[in-house]
Amino acid sequence: MKLKQHMNNFLQDFLNKEKIEFRDWNISVNNQEGYGDYSSNIALKLAKILKKSPIEIAKKIAGHQNTTKNIFTISASEPGFINFHISDIYYQEILNQIINEAENFGKKKKLNKSANVEFVSSNPTGPLTVGHGRQAILGDMVSNILTWNGYDVTREYYYNDAGKQMRVLAESCYAKYAQLIGRDVEIPENGYVGTYLDEIAKKIVDRYGKDLKDNNSVFRDFTEKEIFTNIKSTLDSIGIKFDVFTKEGTFYKNGAIKNVLEILKEKDLSYEKDGAVWFRTSSLDKDEDKVLVKSTGEPTYRLPDIAYHADKVDRGFDLIVDIFGADHIDTYPDVILGLKCLDKKTDHIKVIIHQFVTIKKGGEIVKMSTRKANFITLDELKSELSSDIIRYFFIMRGANSHLDFDLDLAKDESEKNPVYYLQYANARISNLLKRYDKEISVDEKIDYTLLKEKDEIALIKLLSEFPNKMEEVSHSLEPRKIATYLEDVAGAYHKFYGNHKVINLEDLNLSFARKKLCEATKIILKNGLSILGISAPERM
Repeated sequence: MKLKQHMNNFLQDFLNKEKIEFRDWNISVNNQEGYGDYSSNIALKLAKILKKSPIEIAKKIAGHQNTTKNIFTISASEPGFINFHISDIYYQEILNQIINEAENFGKKKKLNKSANVEFVSSNPTGPLTVGHGRQAILGDMVSNILTWNGYDVTREYYYNDAGKQMRVLAESCYAKYAQLIGRDVEIPENGYVGTYLDEIAKKIVDRYGKDLKDNNSVFRDFTEKEIFTNIKSTLDSIGIKFDVFTKEGTFYKNGAIKNVLEILKEKDLSYEKDGAVWFRTSSLDKDEDKVLVKSTGEPTYRLPDIAYHADKVDRGFDLIVDIFGADHIDTYPDVILGLKCLDKKTDHIKVIIHQFVTIKKGGEIVKMSTRKANFITLDELKSELSSDIIRYFFIMRGANSHLDFDLDLAKDESEKNPVYYLQYANARISNLLKRYDKEISVDEKIDYTLLKEKDEIALIKLLSEFPNKMEEVSHSLEPRKIATYLEDVAGAYHKFYGNHKVINLEDLNLSFARKKLCEATKIILKNGLSILGISAPERM
């Protein structure tokens, strides 16, 4: 049974005895010295219901019969907190569990549930930039988190192969082709001008010759294929693979988009005005109606996205996760509303909105635009940085916070760089364990009760929190929380290592216990880093 479950059971037993119906309380880690390892706000919450002071209730709870004294003792403190003091013996026994379960410690068994995670979904109009990188890394880590927590995960990439952007891309590529063979053709307004198109245009000349007309499908199909091949290669270089690639055009061909329009019309939830088709969202508690099809006949993002999400719902996933950039914050609620109008289930859809990235180099902001080709591509970043550093730096802030990607710090090979700080902790342990095996040939009987120094207990306490952290991120889907936790573990280990001698020939029993503490720390670091898709090198 998990530690928090023991604590919750104690509180529930008190409520049962007092015949109080109540379930709204929290138990959180307590970092204030002298007030236990965990605290609950249950007495503060009950005060209004019982019409008593929180401290009076807290003292009564603390006096309730505790059948788990071997795990924790209880105290009350102002203004009305319940404090759980976890026994050293419990923490010491956790080490044994970590070592025995190793790579499975904190990992849930298969839930027989499926999840779909859609991310990146960048249209094939140019190479992936560092701006796309944040979503790519975030989506991959969210997928890993769900897999760790027992889901069967499908990673999906959805892209627009049927809209205006692809038409402008084809026109831009033709212009590059024409210029290459001596024709006087200008890049269309708002066209794409990146050097990647020069390279594709040269390939078209080499493969198809110099006689192609501007309406030849090669400029669309070949260009899309070339760019998408590059996108897949870029993602593969940072450890990201997809299970499913879905094209927007599919939903035009199979009639799904037409079906959405027909259903909305039948339900009087759409109408025509000024040559456009409008979604009557004002009748659904929204401030204004939204355009589904422009007067030019071109659909807005909302329409094909409604059809696409209806398809995902119909595929029967237990959980659907959409990871969008901040530019989707106004459109995704309309997609969810559209699904409801189609009588589709939506309560299993979780949308994660991430903010934009600012790239800094030499203290200066680097601007990015796919059309103007003023950007740093992920390929360029990968040529300068390892995949490990790229992945970690994209989660240096929570998804909902703006991210400054500091290229100079990313290149710093010191403990200022958090990736090196974490990997160095793992490498330090690996080196120490090798030295231990050379200097101490025989292992002693394990006596974890010898681990009672403050630094030792603090480290064990952190290690024991790993299952709780993974449970927490299974709901928040915020990989930054794993990174923060691992940084805390690495910091606690470095402190322990600096203050205590692990290999001590004069006290082999203590040496062996500390060796096991090091092994357990290594397991947690490696497990956490694996979820982030970051390596745990044995030496640096």
